[in-house]
This record gives sequence, C-alpha cells and structure tokens, in this order.
Amino acid sequence: MEYRRLGKSGLQVSEFSFGSWVTFGKQVDGGDAVSLMAHAYDNGVNFFDNAEGYESGKSEVVMGEALKTLGWTRDSYIVSSKVFWGGSKPTQRGLSRKHVTDAAHAALKRLQVDYLDLYFCHRPDIDTPIEETVRAMHDLVTQGKVLYWGTSEWSAQQLTEAFAVARDLRITPPTMEQPQYNIFERQKVESDYLPLYQLMGLGTTIWSPLASGILTGKYNKGTPNDSRLNLPGYEWLKEKWSSEAGRAQLSQVEELTRLADEIGISMTHLALLWCLSNRHVSTVILGASRLSQLKDNLAALENKNKVNSEVLARIDAIVGNKPAAPQRF
Repeated sequence: MEYRRLGKSGLQVSEFSFGSWVTFGKQVDGGDAVSLMAHAYDNGVNFFDNAEGYESGKSEVVMGEALKTLGWTRDSYIVSSKVFWGGSKPTQRGLSRKHVTDAAHAALKRLQVDYLDLYFCHRPDIDTPIEETVRAMHDLVTQGKVLYWGTSEWSAQQLTEAFAVARDLRITPPTMEQPQYNIFERQKVESDYLPLYQLMGLGTTIWSPLASGILTGKYNKGTPNDSRLNLPGYEWLKEKWSSEAGRAQLSQVEELTRLADEIGISMTHLALLWCLSNRHVSTVILGASRLSQLKDNLAALENKNKVNSEVLARIDAIVGNKPAAPQRF
C-alpha cells in the first residue's frame, strides 16, 4: 500500500480506502464489519468512508461499533461522514447551517468518535446559499469537530464559488471532492475539475471504481442472483444497465475482459488500477460485502506494473475516449 496526499493538504491517505455504501447496515452487520475493516487496516488502508444517508444512519452505527471493538488508536485512521439526507423533515435535509451542524453531531455519536477527519457536503443544495454552507463547515473546523471538509458530486462552478467565498472571507476552503469515477464515468475528474487541481489543490476520494460491479466482468453472461442489481431499492441500477446504452457498455466490458486476460490480470484489477493511474485521484474507495471480495480488490496492488501507458491507450480505444495521458501516473 502506498499513500497519497489529499490534494494540497498534508493528510496522507491510503491509495485504496474502504467504504460502506450499499453494504454496512444492509448486507454487512456486526462481526462481518469488524473482519472487513480489520483486514483492510492490516493491509494498509487508513481511510474508512461513510455518510448519514447510508441506510438512514445505520451504516455509521455499524461502523462505529466496529471501531469500538477494534480499538485502534484514533491517530492511526481516517473516518468520514457526509451531510445532505438526514430525514424527511425540512430541517433534516440539505446544507443549511442547522442541518450541517446537527448532522455532524449525530455522525459523531453514531461513529463513536470525537471528531470527523473528513466531512462532505453529499450533494449541492440549490436552496441554501453557498456562503452559509462554507461558514458552517468552517465553524465545525474551528471547533475541532471536523478536520477537513469537502463536497461530493458538485460541479466545477459550485466548487469554484465555494473556494472563492472561503478565500474572500479568509475561512477554511473545501479540501476534497468525492466524485464517481471509473472507465465509463470520466467527465468531472478528467475535464471539469482540471483547472481546480492547480487553483484549489483539490483532492479526490473517488467512488464506484467498478461501476457498481459492471467492471468486474461478472455481468458478462447475465445478472447473478446475489448481485446488488437485485437488491431492493436499487431497481434504478438494474434499469440503467438494461438500457441500450448500458448494453453497449456491457459489450465493451467483454472487450476489456479480453484485454485483462491478455495481460494476465482480472477485469476487476484492470478497472481499479486504471483509476489509480490518474495522478489526480487521492484514493480509490473500495466496497465489499464479503472478505473474499476485499482480499481480491486489495490484491490488485500486486499488478500495478501491468497497467502501463500502452494498456491505458488500449482501454481508451475500446471505450471510445481520447487518451488522458497528461493526467496519468
């Protein structure tokens, strides 16, 4: 495991991190959470990602209990939460000063920690002035309840505005963004945010590196019964990959799988290492419901040398994208 700075900050984040979306509180509880997190930690993972919206807070409860059981020293790991979806009432949603503050306190209780290392605005809130959100985040930082704050799935324009507000008011700017990024989802990380890496020193903690499992190749011959596409509440995901565009991408995964076979690695490893090859990626968030999945994902690091510039160019050719060489390695 190697470590990368979170943008221009001094925080060293493991290149692979571990997240709880879909799994904790739904597919993973109690002892399984402990074994998954223990294995990740023992193999160098130091960042564990969560959010108030994951299973309505249940995911954070499960992770908090696991952290208590594992008993790691607080200075040896990084834990996050995200704010936006906290409940159905008007004061339980969005990025108002009230909800940002209430959600931070609730996350601290669920995770059983004294502070959050990273705190994300889970989505932009068009009903709250960006200045109000930036000030609320800054106050949590000055109170010692949050160390670094950032955003998730914000546009480059919204991020630029948040940074400008912080600069003008001389308060804490956003440090990181958590966008979706994988072989099929590239626009924000490779194009939209490009000026912000230099301007803001923006870090990225990317999610869905395997495109919800599609880039593992396990859907090449149909949908397995135990896949997340069959989970209640994820019908939208099944519809996405059943669409014409989705079927076209599944055909591309078959070509990518043949490329992975040719160079002697799995499709999963190819997809994960492709994400790591982008120098603007601070960490790739892994998700796993079984220990065997996590072990396999982490094993990708043994094959870094096999995903070189030639392989990256061939991937671009298969999916119809122009090579993004300046951002690689």
